[in-house]
Amino acid sequence: MRVLVTGGAGFIGSHFVRSLVRGRYPALTGHVVVLDLLTYAGTLTNLAEVRDGVEFVHGDIRDAATVATAMAGTDVVVHLAAESHVDRSIAAAADFVTTNVVGTQVLLQAALDAGVGRFVHVSTDEVYGSIDEGSWPETHPLEPNSPYAASKASSDLLARAFHRTHGLPVCVTRCSNNYGPHQFPEKVIPLFVTNLLDGRRVPLYGDGGNVRDWLHVDDHCRALALVAEKGCDGAVYNVGGGTELTNRELTGLLLDAAGAGPEMVEHVPDRLGHDRRYSVDWSKIAAELGYAPSVPFAQGLADTVRWYAERRDWWEPLKPR
Repeated sequence: MRVLVTGGAGFIGSHFVRSLVRGRYPALTGHVVVLDLLTYAGTLTNLAEVRDGVEFVHGDIRDAATVATAMAGTDVVVHLAAESHVDRSIAAAADFVTTNVVGTQVLLQAALDAGVGRFVHVSTDEVYGSIDEGSWPETHPLEPNSPYAASKASSDLLARAFHRTHGLPVCVTRCSNNYGPHQFPEKVIPLFVTNLLDGRRVPLYGDGGNVRDWLHVDDHCRALALVAEKGCDGAVYNVGGGTELTNRELTGLLLDAAGAGPEMVEHVPDRLGHDRRYSVDWSKIAAELGYAPSVPFAQGLADTVRWYAERRDWWEPLKPR
């Protein structure tokens, strides 16, 4: 089997690739190809431990010729390449549209041309917008509120269209907030942890009352493997972690983990268009594919903080001073 992972040198993609090469997903065993442009958030150091087991293609998912070459002979695509930081999308949306929308269209067309057997399009819970109570099912209308979320919702619809129009065997996954080792230090957990390790204050948006569901990257990647192996063509699967926290609560846990006090919190103006709460109903993937998160949040967070404390060599070169 030939498995193509786009964005495989990034945070989630590299975890999936490392797990795949180490045989943790037996149904997907075979030749692993990583297609990655190595932008600021992707680095080959994330694949150093399994580099000999991976064919690496340095290229852009918007480049049809490069994509067609990488796609040739592929059985399964796991599409993780994306611009993903909301703040960056607010400041400059163009790269989000071209990478997340146009790049996904290029990949879908190449997969169709190559006769790929399964295309897993990895999306986000942010496409649903904000929800005050309850949890979104997969059938909820898409109501994105940031340029990032809008670009991902657009790519979701393209994936759906390629399935409905051409019969391409596509599955879409929508996950909650991921955390774990190797996450680029612009996202909230690694940003706060590395700031605290350096004795710097952490920026808390608004009143800190925004709520997110936290999903360990290992649980997310297991869900992706299940969808790649057993997902229903054309289906959408929400993937949740089962731990809802306000940003204020999360900040308190990170302060405790770093041995820091409340004086290390800097309250900053709220993000533009900041969604108040995300929550996905992941009962469908549990019932159909047997998914359940297995990493307790307290353990996962402690392990993540420890990893950043021990791996300054990884994050210090990536973090602007």
